[in-house]
Amino acid sequence: MSEYDYLIVGGGEAANAAAHGIRELDSSGSIGIISADTDAPYDRTALTKALWLDPEVNEQTISENTASDTGATILLDTPVRAIHRATHEVTISGGESVGYQKLLLATGSAPTQLAGASDERIIAMRSLANYRKVRELVTDDPTAVVVGGGFIGTEIAAALAANGVAVTLIFPQQVLGSTVFPGKLADRFHQLYLDHGVTLVPGRLAKGALVGADQRPGVLLDDGSEYFAGVVVAGLSAKPVLDLASEAGLEVNRGVVVDAHLKTSDPDIWAAGDIAEYPDVILGRTRIEHVDHAQNSGATAGRSMAGSDETYDHTPYFWSDAFELGWEAIGRLDARLDTEVVDLGEGRDVVYYLDEQSRPVGVLLLGVWDSIDKARKVLADAPTDRAELRSRIV
Repeated sequence: MSEYDYLIVGGGEAANAAAHGIRELDSSGSIGIISADTDAPYDRTALTKALWLDPEVNEQTISENTASDTGATILLDTPVRAIHRATHEVTISGGESVGYQKLLLATGSAPTQLAGASDERIIAMRSLANYRKVRELVTDDPTAVVVGGGFIGTEIAAALAANGVAVTLIFPQQVLGSTVFPGKLADRFHQLYLDHGVTLVPGRLAKGALVGADQRPGVLLDDGSEYFAGVVVAGLSAKPVLDLASEAGLEVNRGVVVDAHLKTSDPDIWAAGDIAEYPDVILGRTRIEHVDHAQNSGATAGRSMAGSDETYDHTPYFWSDAFELGWEAIGRLDARLDTEVVDLGEGRDVVYYLDEQSRPVGVLLLGVWDSIDKARKVLADAPTDRAELRSRIV
């Protein structure tokens, strides 16, 4: 049985950051990374952005070079089946056991696939292997149906359209982006896709996947209509992979419950990234699924495993891009909340999302750059005076 001083389950950004965090304090302890992915850690944000839009970016440039940089041993395409806390072992596919002194769970999230999707041309976008397959399919047949109006769906739809693919985007809202953007900004976002030639199908839910009489993949909608293309991409919500932690008896709520050091209810097990439900210093107890959080929580967890007493005090931000429009944000973005919109001109807007006490709980920076620290401070200060709020980011 192989054994590691530090064992990391998961092969994404949090795992890579944790390995580097360990090495900041421990130059020689053995590190093992067990990943269900077929590729070593890479920049996952590139799958719907840079790999499609920047000719200087390729599979080599998005690699995190985890093994060479940290000396970690990486097992790929290897799901972990169980954690045995009493013996400090995990069981991997094939039945072998791997031992650990300290364990980090960084299992990330799993994409939601369309019901009945058995055809390899119906892809739930999540991995580098998914990107390769989509790229191959649209090269042969430059048409795509994308299902989902969230970040993944809108990003991949924009990226494909920018590459000359005829894209049909299906989503349940009447206006694209209206769950996040307040009225006029949602209208602007919706129109942006139309201006770039994307066919929008609003107000519809996908009932399931299908294959047409001509053998092209497609999707059946709730009104009985059918759409077909060279590839169907499901850009639907992802769900945190919590089964390992739950079955091992760790405390699990919306995520794996951790303390400020990212330690779980077991003193030798940590959690980071998408699955960690942690006490954010500004937002309170929360769970976040964005790369800035994965990188920073992973690094903190790694250092904590290696003996640091630091706490995770970084409130993460996130970003997205669609054609010429880009934004950064922090906190809760929910168009159902009361909002204060500050028009800075030239297509630049700041949106404050307010709770029932008129305190800002989220900030959206649309076309506004280098202001995320200001936005973070707004959330920390939580001013309720709207005049003051409007003057904070200009």
